[in-house]
Amino acid sequence: MAEQEKLRIDKYLWAIRLFKTRSLATEACKAGRVKFNGNNLKASAIVKPGDVYQVSKGIEKKVIEVVELLYNRVEAKIAVTKYKDITPVEETHGYKSMFHAPVLIRDRGAGRPTKKDRREIDDLTGGLFEEEEGEKQ
Repeated sequence: MAEQEKLRIDKYLWAIRLFKTRSLATEACKAGRVKFNGNNLKASAIVKPGDVYQVSKGIEKKVIEVVELLYNRVEAKIAVTKYKDITPVEETHGYKSMFHAPVLIRDRGAGRPTKKDRREIDDLTGGLFEEEEGEKQ
């Protein structure tokens, strides 16, 4: 029974349905997208109830707290009861606002935008697509 009490982080993330496959969860750990107290975790790290993990999946970032250990993958209704999503509201809204960004559609054959059109497009997007100073290479 002592072996059953230990649970790897990659298996837990797969069981609670944050990742579609266990190998994707393992890859996320290797790539440094799963953190505990700001430190990257290996896939073999042991999960304990009460631990808080930061998980990055694409542009989505989640902060989860382990409520109960889950050893096998179960249906989604049960899986969501095994962890608590404590992601800050600012990050949640930031993620959702990416999908509500204005869509830029120009008529076919309209040609290149004029200087006035470009300014209107820049005002409409409000800097959504501009790189920040730290991101430039």
